[in-house]
Amino acid sequence: MSSFDPTQRPVWQALTRRASELPHLATLLDADPDRFLRFRIDAPQMRLDLSRQRWDEAIRGQLLELAEEAGLDTARKQLFEANRFNPTEGRAVLHTALRASAEASVEVDGIDAIAAVHAALERMRTLSAAVRDGSWQGATGKAIRDVVNIGIGGSFLGPAMACDALGDTDGPKVHFLANIDGTEAARLLPKLDPTRTLFIIASKSFGTLETRSNALTVRSWLLERGIAIEDLRKHFVAISTNVAAAAEFGLPEANLLPLWDWVGGRYSVTSTIGLPIALGHGFEVFERLLAGARAMDEHFRDAPLVANAPVLLALAELWNTNFLGTESHAVLPYATALDLLPDYLQQLEMESNGKSVRIDGSPVSARTGTILWGNVGTNGQHAYHQLLHQGTAPFSAQFILPLDPGHELHSHHDWLASHCFAQAEVFARGRSETDAQAELEAGGMSAEEARAAAPHRAMPGNHPSSTVLLDDVGPESLGALIALHEHKVFVQGMIWGINSFDQWGVELGKVLGSAIHGALADSPEHHEAKPPINDSSSRELIALFRAHQRGT
Repeated sequence: MSSFDPTQRPVWQALTRRASELPHLATLLDADPDRFLRFRIDAPQMRLDLSRQRWDEAIRGQLLELAEEAGLDTARKQLFEANRFNPTEGRAVLHTALRASAEASVEVDGIDAIAAVHAALERMRTLSAAVRDGSWQGATGKAIRDVVNIGIGGSFLGPAMACDALGDTDGPKVHFLANIDGTEAARLLPKLDPTRTLFIIASKSFGTLETRSNALTVRSWLLERGIAIEDLRKHFVAISTNVAAAAEFGLPEANLLPLWDWVGGRYSVTSTIGLPIALGHGFEVFERLLAGARAMDEHFRDAPLVANAPVLLALAELWNTNFLGTESHAVLPYATALDLLPDYLQQLEMESNGKSVRIDGSPVSARTGTILWGNVGTNGQHAYHQLLHQGTAPFSAQFILPLDPGHELHSHHDWLASHCFAQAEVFARGRSETDAQAELEAGGMSAEEARAAAPHRAMPGNHPSSTVLLDDVGPESLGALIALHEHKVFVQGMIWGINSFDQWGVELGKVLGSAIHGALADSPEHHEAKPPINDSSSRELIALFRAHQRGT
């Protein structure tokens, strides 16, 4: 299967030349008083400002030309139809079907995917209503007070981020158990009443190591506290395709919600994986999140590329990565509600586009993916912004600010917005030694002292950033924000010619982890069935660990 190589296109070479000719970002900003209007995009639930990207209209036009040569205009529509965008796993990619209207129809392997989704949504509605109104009862006839989602990766990061963003629940309290580190379970379980807790096992295969281990630990915990084995079904539901494994665990098919092969884990928060949202905040809130994502889907599908928020956000970051040489991308939400958004986007972007071969198996000829990190403002300003302002590593950034903060402390929000806008301006403009010296002299410092101090107060600037102004942090805005970044990832993958929907690097780690676990246990099964541990460092670390476990 052939794939697109962007570096072989004349427009790529033209963009490379343009990158070396660009002036400082402050010069670009000062040269055009209407620059903001030229680089503002209105999209569902948000306004996107790309005026502080280090580009101009000609560069934007060439990047759009590159996107068109990659077949993006056709591909973005195929994302809403039967497709095979994941050829290495032989799967369709249809996360857009998760929030499509019931009137739509997409057939995959002889099944109407959208009809299947809406049937599952009705089951989610019924289940969440039963838990929230108390008609779903535990083994002793008590209503559910706590819900624990057991899942990792996309089965954890998406719903955890959404639940955190939406604030306090008006239903049962929602918790998340993800890590194989027993500390998580050891700290959480004592806080729970086993007779009033519902556990969600979120695993497509029902075999993910971390999820299965935590589920078995919880199962034992319930049994040890008097929950009869036949009553486990009152305390467990699962989101999985593996009916047999769930039955072996003790769950009837009635306790299973479906998940489909055409939904990747990191794209699954708007699927049944979003059950914790519906349980904690209500199914109507989950429906509103779906509506926000659907609105952004339609914008991505229908808006011209030149006015398309996911497309232009993707092109700006591709420009930064491949032509301006930025080494990382900081996501800086100026909203405590979006505290977990950088963690969620790390998986979405880095697991999707961290690839070194194109779809046809040939090596990529340009950097792919982005090292993404960040946390909420203004906390970051008192931590790592010093490096951003005066360090030497090139980076790009995305600021996110809700217009409506969802609270009445307006003076706080005014200060928050002030800091957000100020940081973006300093990233772009910096401060020259001359300006720093003039400011110091104006403050009463002598010319000699000011000259000596000025280099320490100078900042290079010239760091590109985008700003997303969200309407608020409600369900619709959150859904739109999720879909914005999903489609950004898709656009970049198309242009790089890679598969954004497999994750074989993750799979290898799982295989090796299983082999090493056998060596730690030194079980006969390990010697008979597991590959030997050939790495000397691993062997010595295993020996040290086992010696400690034996107390020697």
